[in-house]
Amino acid sequence: MNVDAKLLFQPLQTENLVLSNRIVMAPMTRAFSPNGIPTEEVAAYYKRRAENEVGLIITEGTAINHPAASSDPNVPFFYGEEALQGWSKVVEAVHEVGGKIIPQLWHVGIQRPIGSLPFPDAKPISPSGITSTGEKVAEAMTIEEIEAIIATYAQAAAEAKRIGFDGIELHGAHGYLIDQFLWDATNKRTDKYGGDLAERTRFAVEVLEACREAVGPNFPIVFRFSQWKIAAYTEKLAKNPTELEQLLLPLSEAGVDIFHASTRRFWEAEFAGSDLNLAGWTKKITNKPVITVGSVGLDDVFAPGVNAKTDPIDSLIDRLEKQEFDLVAVGRALLVDPAWASKLHRGDTNEMVPYSPEALKTLY
Repeated sequence: MNVDAKLLFQPLQTENLVLSNRIVMAPMTRAFSPNGIPTEEVAAYYKRRAENEVGLIITEGTAINHPAASSDPNVPFFYGEEALQGWSKVVEAVHEVGGKIIPQLWHVGIQRPIGSLPFPDAKPISPSGITSTGEKVAEAMTIEEIEAIIATYAQAAAEAKRIGFDGIELHGAHGYLIDQFLWDATNKRTDKYGGDLAERTRFAVEVLEACREAVGPNFPIVFRFSQWKIAAYTEKLAKNPTELEQLLLPLSEAGVDIFHASTRRFWEAEFAGSDLNLAGWTKKITNKPVITVGSVGLDDVFAPGVNAKTDPIDSLIDRLEKQEFDLVAVGRALLVDPAWASKLHRGDTNEMVPYSPEALKTLY
């Protein structure tokens, strides 16, 4: 193993979380939970990564208790006795091998096509009822609906703590519900939930505050955010560091323990005039621990049907050594090779399973 790669296997202690190393399993939707119920296969899937030196597992997106939270009947619920029992078994399996795991709490908002399963009669919700292209497909959420959704996030957070998870991640990225409030293209509100970038953080802030109240001061809360959106890869919430500060500081003050800065390529600079990526800027602004992500271990960015080979991680290690971020999330490489981290630690990089659509079909 490259000596410098040992940095990835150093422990990390944050205010509320102790991890054995810096490698995080990125959340990746699998839709392998029939009728929203995590199975024994789901528990085994996460356990394999935990026993192969993944320091922190972030689950796939899990639907909070709202009928329009997802658009796939096989995406796992995070509510109801049967689903929560399934998640309890996942937690037990991961903890059995010394791993740490947090669920990603998710609502897709306006991205849910009308008539989608598992609840085809449920209407999509969003701040203004419009898509990013301005198409009106629903009514704007009322204040009462907003308050109810905030309470639902808090209830999910409380359930995560109750059944033994090590924290939670709130999905505030990629054009889903929380991000729809942050994004001016989908938030045209003129009340307290709309306005400029700082004002548009109110919904996310209130979700964070409600979750913090539900779980107490010592339960880790991770917040995932992004500039890019699905089908809008070049979009930017913040066009410069000053705007990024306006976005991040209210979230940080509301109770975020760790930020998860979602990018498609970790090596790309976020703003002109600096080599810092989005994670680097996030740490500089908030001084909170930060996860970086984006094609780690691959030589290509996400493109369905395209093979991606393993790639040297020297530039990643260099940034970690400079303390631009604290944790590194790995997605597709871990999806096809549960032992990716262990192989990296041993220096057996030639044994890593290259990402490809064929390898992806196994999802083992």
